[in-house]
Amino acid sequence: MLWLLCGPSRAMESQALVIRIKIPDGGAVDWTVHSAPQLLFRDVLDVIGQVLPDATTTAFEYEDEDGDRITVRSDEEMKAMLSYYYSTVMEQQVNGQLIEPLQIYPRACKPPGKRNIHGLKVNTRAGCANNSSSAVSDSLPSNSLKKSSAELKKILANGQMNEQDIRYRDILGHGNGGTVYKAYHVPSGKILAVKVIPLDITLELQKQIMSELEILYKCDSSYIIGFYGAFFVENRISLCTEFMDGGSLDVYRKIPEHVLGRIAVAVVKGLTYLWSLKILHRDVKPSNMLVNTRGQVKLCDFGVSTQLVNSIAKTYVGTNAYMAPERISGEQYGIHSDVWSLGISFMEPLQLLQCIVDEESPVLPAGEFSEPFVHFITQCMKKQPKERPAPEDLMGHPFIVQYNDGNAEVVSMWVCRMLEERRSTQGPQ
Repeated sequence: MLWLLCGPSRAMESQALVIRIKIPDGGAVDWTVHSAPQLLFRDVLDVIGQVLPDATTTAFEYEDEDGDRITVRSDEEMKAMLSYYYSTVMEQQVNGQLIEPLQIYPRACKPPGKRNIHGLKVNTRAGCANNSSSAVSDSLPSNSLKKSSAELKKILANGQMNEQDIRYRDILGHGNGGTVYKAYHVPSGKILAVKVIPLDITLELQKQIMSELEILYKCDSSYIIGFYGAFFVENRISLCTEFMDGGSLDVYRKIPEHVLGRIAVAVVKGLTYLWSLKILHRDVKPSNMLVNTRGQVKLCDFGVSTQLVNSIAKTYVGTNAYMAPERISGEQYGIHSDVWSLGISFMEPLQLLQCIVDEESPVLPAGEFSEPFVHFITQCMKKQPKERPAPEDLMGHPFIVQYNDGNAEVVSMWVCRMLEERRSTQGPQ
């Protein structure tokens, strides 16, 4: 896929990195690191321990462009800090400004002892404030989203997307807090889908957006929508993703089983990929399944996803009509709730939520579909979550095996035919 994100300059990473350790008495100690890419969180704590031998330090902080402190407690969070720092260095270089050291603030420290090893240099002048980075907006709240904010900075600092290079065309749809546009990226000549989201929204939506960014950044699958980058303009964030010219499944009429089977294979592979990363989609539905004229099928819109390893979510988010019974009734849920949504996505949407909770699971009309397909849907829509297929069982189901032939041409021909019928029905524009 087109990849418009690039990491910090390798030349920059190969240069010596100066970390300025700020100490409680107002002084500072400079530490020169010659292998920044290999630097670990534990290495930094070890050096802080040499600078402050009488203190117990388990974390440290750095300041973002708003002056807010962001805590670093792991290698992942330290990578985000370094990426953010390199982005400010690049801007300082472009503007011809003096490159400032990376300033960190040890946490829970007692007054330091008078030791100086590892060639650390005491900084005798007052440190200058870091310059603001225009690549990252000051619109994000400086509250409980600190970690997410750091992740976002890492993504945006590496991006090459900006408003000036985008030419907006048609509106593709609305949802999850924003509007999706078809757009043209001038430097690459590529067509993109750009989701524009105003930031004067609820904290919950902000969390969903941060989650979406992090997940898109991590994903590398031909069954997951491609992520190209993001940028801020005033009070809006724009997310640039792969454009799928066939749109989402919800706009199509009844889909033939031999086509639906191959679509189901791709969706199962996409979900299995997410689950392998311990990511729960939580909003599986036809409008989040995209197709194109090449016959590709990809999952999109992870705004209500969450890391399974962090918690077993009990929040009531997502699209009600496709929710599993345990979610509607407010019980704990996991991967098996995605399996229910997968099954119901290939059926007609239900009219009443109550029917999902209190009545028997819906079934496909007898005689209209093959036995493997009926069995697949029936298994996915078992009322008890543990009775639904596990991820490995989904890929081994006869219905999935039957259509797991890599024949994208079947989907491609169907999408092209449907689009042509739609154009002929609509007439000249």
